[in-house]
Amino acid sequence: MKRKSIFNNTVTFVWIILNALIVFFSNRHLFAANGIEGTVLLIGNLILYIVTLTAMALTLKSFDNKNPQVFVRAVYGGFIIKFFVLATAAFIYIMVARKTVNRPALLICAALYILYTGLEIRELFKVLKKKENA
Repeated sequence: MKRKSIFNNTVTFVWIILNALIVFFSNRHLFAANGIEGTVLLIGNLILYIVTLTAMALTLKSFDNKNPQVFVRAVYGGFIIKFFVLATAAFIYIMVARKTVNRPALLICAALYILYTGLEIRELFKVLKKKENA
C-alpha cells in the first residue's frame, strides 16, 4: 500500500482555514467584542493540530502490521498522548493566566478538539477502506 502523507489531508486543510478565520476575526476585533482572546485560540489550534497529526501517524503506522494488538495500542497511545499534552497545555495556561483565564477561548478549543478528533477518525477510515486486506 502506498503511504499517504499525513500533511496531505483534511486535517491540514481545516487547520489552515481555522487559522485564517481566527486571524481575520482577531483583526476585525470581533473576538475582543465577545471576550474571546485570539492568541489563545491560535496556540490551542496549533497544539491540537500537532497532537492530531502525531496520533494519526501512530495509527497509520499500525495499519501496516498484521498483529491487531498493534492497532489497539496505537489508538490508545494516541488518546493518551492527546490527553496528557492537552491537559498539560491547559494547566500551564491556567497557572500562567491565573485570574485572567479566557474561558470562552478554552471552550472553543474544547470544541476544536472534538472537530479534530472527528476529522482524524474520518481520515483513518478512508485509509482503512482503501487497504486491500482490511
